[in-house]
Parts: sequence; structure tokens; C-alpha cells
Amino acid sequence: MEMKRQNVRTLSLVVCTFTYLLIGAAVFDALESEYEVENRRKLKNETQAIIDKFNITPEHFEKIRYNVIKSRPYQAGVQWKFPGALYFSLVVVALIGYGHSTPKTVWGKLFCMTYALVGIPLCMIMFQNVGERLNTFVTYLLKQIKKCFRMKNTEVSQTDLIFITTNLSTVIITAGALMFSHFEGWRYINSLYYCFITLTTIGFGDYVALQKNNMLQEKPHYVALSVIFILFGLAVISASMNLLVLRFLTLNAEDERRDELQAAAAAKKRSSFRGVTSLLVILPSLEMRKSSQNFRKLFQCVHVPVTNGGHHVTKYTIRQ
Repeated sequence: MEMKRQNVRTLSLVVCTFTYLLIGAAVFDALESEYEVENRRKLKNETQAIIDKFNITPEHFEKIRYNVIKSRPYQAGVQWKFPGALYFSLVVVALIGYGHSTPKTVWGKLFCMTYALVGIPLCMIMFQNVGERLNTFVTYLLKQIKKCFRMKNTEVSQTDLIFITTNLSTVIITAGALMFSHFEGWRYINSLYYCFITLTTIGFGDYVALQKNNMLQEKPHYVALSVIFILFGLAVISASMNLLVLRFLTLNAEDERRDELQAAAAAKKRSSFRGVTSLLVILPSLEMRKSSQNFRKLFQCVHVPVTNGGHHVTKYTIRQ
């Protein structure tokens, strides 16, 4: 019964995941496909217009396009001085991976792989532990608040913690969006999108902070704010994720405990029924036991008779 329920739950999760993927594909197709076709047509026309206007060959235009794309990371200034390298290191170990800047030398690529191999588990463990401490602090704070209001039930449930951390995550994302909208000049919806993509470690790279007007060198306070936003935001998001995973595991544990109790109750019931069919029969003499033909038809001996005080003690069970 326990395995059956777990198998059903696992199968349900698999089906739900694939269904969710199909729904996502259908929605993105409906929302983005027409815009993609139109935008592609528009860019193609603009490309042709530039080629005709400046009388250049398509091959030369492709070289110019390649140069523009490769030059984009350098618009922020020098990427690999300490501020830019610090920002890149955070993006690597936090699994964000914008792709805005990547190592170009062989030794840089080798060090990046080694650095990520150590840094990613370290960062994940750190965020998990900080998230747990944050949940402990929120639990203590909520208990004190309930005591101040003289509530009868001062216990803090997982649902309370999920509610608090989810709201705190929302506050961090919305406040961060205001900051990036101010410094980067983005529309607020784009800043909000950037904060969500960053703190969920999706990291598309279509919007990346600190990548224009030499901000990495000229605005160190903005670099510091960006780093603090990512670190604190990821810690709060980790706290929320820990609670959601813990809640799911708790539900699994409750189901397993319920199955164990049901199995134990069923085993106890069977044991009690078998105990009723077991008899300890004490007969005063061997002749009386031998003469009881009906008795021997109904019962079978399971222990060798033992003489005890002039009586023969034998355990019998009902024939199945």
C-alpha cells in the first residue's frame, strides 16, 4: 500500500511536470512567435537597407556584425579588473551565468572550471545554511510577536514561514527593480524581470546590470549594491525554497507514517485473531487426552508434552 501510494505520487509529479512544459510551450508560442517573425522581417529589411546605403557586400556586413557582437562586453569598460572580476565570480558560483563576459584565455577557462567546481557547492551550502538561520530568526520573531499580542497559540507553522519569506522575497525583488530602474534607465517592468531572472538563477543575459558607461570602474557603490542585492536576495529565495521542499517532505513523511500505522494495526489485528485460535490445554491424564478422538481431529500438537506436577502440559492449535 505504501509503495503503491509513493508510485502514484511520483507518476503524478512526472505527468504534472510534462503537462506544465506543454502548457508553457503553447503559451510562449502564442505570445512570442508572431513578434519573432515580425521582428526578424524588420531586422532583415534594415540589414538590406544598410547594405544598399553604404554599398557594402554582405560578407563585409557580417564582419561588421561579428565585431559589434564581440565588442558588446567591453562597453562596460574593462571587464577583468577587480570590480568586474568580482561580479563575474559571483555570477559563476551563484549559478546565474549571464554570459555577458566569459574567459578567453586557456588558463582562464581552466581556472573557471576549477573555481566553479569548488565554488558552486560551497555557495549552495552557504545559501542553504543562511536560509535556515533566517527561518529560525523569523520563527523566533513571530513567536515574540504572538506573545506580545497574548495569543493562545504561539507556535509558528511552516505555512506561516512560507507566507513571511514569500512576501519578503517579493519586497526584495520590487525594491531591487526600483534600484536598477534608477541606475540603468530601464523601464520598471524590465527591471522587475531582470531581478526575478537573476534571483531565480535563470540568468538569460538579455538584461545585465553594470554593462554600460564604464560603471564597473566609475560607480563602485553601485557595484557593491548589486553584489549585496544578489547575495541577500538569493539567501531569502533559498529560505523560501527550503521551506517548500521541507513542506513537501513533511507531507511524504506524514503519508509514510500513516501507512506504517495502518500496516501495524493490520498486523496487530491478524496477530490477535491468530492468538484466539491458540489454546493452552491442560489435561489431567494421558488416557483422557488419547480417548478424545474429536479433540485430536480438531487440534494439532505443536509442542512435545512436558510432565509437570502429575499433569501433561501441551500446546495445541486449531487445524487450519
